[in-house]
Amino acid sequence: MTSVYIKAILALGSNLGERNDTLSTAVADLVDPPEVRLLGVSPVVQTKAVGGPEGQPDFLNMVMAVETTLTPLELLKHCHDVEQKHHRVREVRWGPRTLDVDIIVFGDLVSEDPILTIPHPRAAERAFVLYPWSLLEPHARLNGKSVAELAAVAADMPDIRRFDGFGDVAGVPATGALE
Repeated sequence: MTSVYIKAILALGSNLGERNDTLSTAVADLVDPPEVRLLGVSPVVQTKAVGGPEGQPDFLNMVMAVETTLTPLELLKHCHDVEQKHHRVREVRWGPRTLDVDIIVFGDLVSEDPILTIPHPRAAERAFVLYPWSLLEPHARLNGKSVAELAAVAADMPDIRRFDGFGDVAGVPATGALE
């Protein structure tokens, strides 16, 4: 832990259970300790699963900006603890999950650490991270490029829908996806 607050961008996703409730509760859990302060949250979007096994339920995804005195590895442990609180099971890579929390950026840090690579190694290709981030911070940049421009050309951008927060029952929206 340091005495200086560093800004970080976290990406959250859920495609099992009460997805919207899980994301809301996870935001509160992530900023529960005094070492993590909430700066803002993006709107929630609904997306198809990217990678992983076929036939997964759609994800709800969002991005949040925080500032923290935790080190990157302490923040990663905290994110994993919050995932565990929400019954995250790691059986299949990119498989269905109740909650996934990724650190996208941590200040200006660039790290190739195999435990925590920053910026997140695939974030620049994933509209489900980039698009909500661009809604939260329209002028944000990743790897020197606009997150909005990166989102626009990401392969998964056509599958993203804004989510209105209603009708999410057991991961299956009765309505919920805004066209």
